[in-house]
Amino acid sequence: MAWKRLIFLFLFFSSISIAEEQELSFKKILSLNEPWGSTFINDDTLLITEKSGKIKLINLLNKNIKEINHNLKVLEYGQGGLLDIIFKNNSVWVSYTEKRDGWKTSTSIAKGMFDEKKITFKNIFQAFPPIDSMYHFGSRLAIKENYLFASIGERGQGMIAQDPSKHPGSIIRIHLDGSIPIDNPKFLNKKDWLPEIYQIGVRNPQGLTLSPFDGKVYISNHGAKGGDWFGEAKIGENYGWKILGWGGTNYTGTKIGPKWKPGFTKAIKYWVPSIATSAITIYKGKEFEEWNNSALITSLKDKSLRKLEFLDKNNVEENIIFKNKIGRIRDIQIHPSTGKIYFLSQDALWLMEKN
Repeated sequence: MAWKRLIFLFLFFSSISIAEEQELSFKKILSLNEPWGSTFINDDTLLITEKSGKIKLINLLNKNIKEINHNLKVLEYGQGGLLDIIFKNNSVWVSYTEKRDGWKTSTSIAKGMFDEKKITFKNIFQAFPPIDSMYHFGSRLAIKENYLFASIGERGQGMIAQDPSKHPGSIIRIHLDGSIPIDNPKFLNKKDWLPEIYQIGVRNPQGLTLSPFDGKVYISNHGAKGGDWFGEAKIGENYGWKILGWGGTNYTGTKIGPKWKPGFTKAIKYWVPSIATSAITIYKGKEFEEWNNSALITSLKDKSLRKLEFLDKNNVEENIIFKNKIGRIRDIQIHPSTGKIYFLSQDALWLMEKN
């Protein structure tokens, strides 16, 4: 009978999640105030941003916290503030909410040389136009070779994501110094696109990562009421917001558009109802070696970690690794040597490892 089959499937998938949880242990490393982004600078040290504008240096061995001064004028405004951070070769890049004109703000990116006392940043990107909105800043950073990828939210403006003469609602690609690659879409076949734009049609993309296996950049994106997704950044393409609704609806319940239609980029995985996708990574490490080449998807509302085996795009397998263990999950980092996993929740840094 159909109802018996549904019960069996529910128990089967529940048993997978429970089995995964039984093998894990969670340790709260220290408390923080609305942390947002994190990056390893060596095996023992993390740089962490707090939404209020603070950059903190965390020693994982003795749990010492040192605040690093900086010159950024960060505006904590609604969903905005000091957002992602990434470290490479003694340089630091951050994305943040910058006040530009009255209460108009932009998702901006700045670069500075790492220093334990003070980092002096210089803007290398400012989203145009600045907008008076408290919503949908994005924003994650990923480095691939000499390229910096960044996700820029559409600020709650909907169809602006279909206007390539404006940055909100896009994935951008610039060089690490802020200069513009000559093989970006504008210089190939998209003359009306801004020179930094790599892809358009996203809503509020809070996950962005480089796969150490296939060298591709992957994205997670918030839908509206439903329609979160995980997919690949593809040059010159369009994910369709707000022509497409990805299976979701407006918060009023009104329809947005189809889940997908030809001519737009198709995501690898959709979630309806929404789980509020946040940071993502493609796992590579020793601690959970069996997860290598799987995508790990964190969530805010759902408070879960999900593992996707996505090499076969026609048969994506999803497991819920845990749920309701550490609260809303904002960021995820893989330890560069051990492969153990560190999370930022709403108010703390956590470590997950095998029992």
